[in-house]
Amino acid sequence: MLLDPWTWGLAQAIEEVLPRLPGALAARVTAETHAGAAELATGVNATVGDAVRELRDLRTAMRETCAECGLAVASAGTHPFAVWRETAVSSGERYEVIYGSMRELARREPTFALHVHVGVPEPEDAIRAVNGLRAHLPVLLALSANSPFWQGRDSGLASARTPLFQAFPRVGIPRAFDGYADYVRSVDLLLRLEAFPEPTFLWWDVRPQPRFGTIEVRIMDAQVTLKATAALAAFVQCLVALELRNGVADERQATPEVLVENRFLAARDGVEAALIDPVREQRVPVAELVGELLELCAPHARELGCAAELASVEDLLREPGAAHQLAVARGPDRLPGLVSDLAREFGSG
Repeated sequence: MLLDPWTWGLAQAIEEVLPRLPGALAARVTAETHAGAAELATGVNATVGDAVRELRDLRTAMRETCAECGLAVASAGTHPFAVWRETAVSSGERYEVIYGSMRELARREPTFALHVHVGVPEPEDAIRAVNGLRAHLPVLLALSANSPFWQGRDSGLASARTPLFQAFPRVGIPRAFDGYADYVRSVDLLLRLEAFPEPTFLWWDVRPQPRFGTIEVRIMDAQVTLKATAALAAFVQCLVALELRNGVADERQATPEVLVENRFLAARDGVEAALIDPVREQRVPVAELVGELLELCAPHARELGCAAELASVEDLLREPGAAHQLAVARGPDRLPGLVSDLAREFGSG
């Protein structure tokens, strides 16, 4: 999020920042739907550690460029006190299409997400991984929940970003697909009938990305620190390996009614949530589910070289982002002080 360091409000300044980016950074920073947001995207990396080192360099360069423009920069699931009246839609053909489709809904307060791509060898693997990950998405949301404030108020939710983004079409957890051909037929119908111009307008919580040969997990709130980002990226990568090689998700865990309810519980309660487990026929605390998954993921983490980053997932249970924001906001500087703290932490960890 681009920030005015005098008021700590959102700065609608992406068109001022983009032309000033140095060459190496310019290819990795793009505008988003809202002019107060920018997306930082690493290249392809073999390990989570490599990706996070690149992200550290991107954050440093972004902070320096913003400072040259008299701006600050930070990362979280929402800006704590932004309101829709102060929000501008970015220029550009893609965002004109979004506004033309969404109308004034496109002007709702911006939200900020962490997207993790994992390369998979074959199209059918991508669909199997997407189908398997559907059951784990509420756990990832609970761990990442980092947006308790909306329009200057404590929303009562750990992730206010989740219902805010729900205003857009083609969001949420997708249905299971019978295979890659089933996915192609479904998307191709919508494209041919001009529901939207191309597949990246499918804003699902997890989706195949045929252009890159990846699956993309999109359910998570943006994280304040690099360490938290690394932990979640490692967990996603290991869960993909776990589902492709071991197939641990039970079909009963991924029925629509269970997924919808667990997604809501995760957004509301974060790591304090107790999710519905239809296999055990009981509510299970997120911490217990995470512990079970970490044990299953451990061999894959060693093979993938992300064991250290995966170990930090437990820190997200002990020090969840939403609770940290609420604690800082109780200080004397209230919400402006919180945003100042988010900006300070942008390059840390």
